[in-house]
Amino acid sequence: MKKVLFVCLGNICRSPLAEALFRNHVKNLGIEDKFSCDSCGTAAYHIGATPDPRSVANALENGLQYTHKGRQLAEQDYAEFDYILAMDDSNLTAIKELNGIGHKHIYKLRDFDSLMVGEDVPDPYFGGAQGFQDVFEIIDRSTFHLLKGLSKS
Repeated sequence: MKKVLFVCLGNICRSPLAEALFRNHVKNLGIEDKFSCDSCGTAAYHIGATPDPRSVANALENGLQYTHKGRQLAEQDYAEFDYILAMDDSNLTAIKELNGIGHKHIYKLRDFDSLMVGEDVPDPYFGGAQGFQDVFEIIDRSTFHLLKGLSKS
């Protein structure tokens, strides 16, 4: 089983949504026995917190329901997960700085985006409803293409 970890700053907007969308794609393809996933943040701002209500509401508008409790990236995550996906350059740097064991599969999520490869997933936290919709679409597309790629390997 391949284990995938999605990482953003606070683990209340982007990374729990990525976890939920990836899990949804896995379920829709009927390959739950081949993949598992989780999400976390590089900062300790929202440990134990539920996802941002705006993100949850936007997901519901798009037909996706999810829950999560925020947690911070931990040293054991590098050993537990096969793939670690950062939402942006800043978090990618933080992940790599903490990478004591030399994990080989650390990427940005948008490395798998079919439209804007390698760009950051923007943080919708300080924006409005359209920002959450844009992020939903980016993450939905990127997690789908990530899963397609991982299913081939």
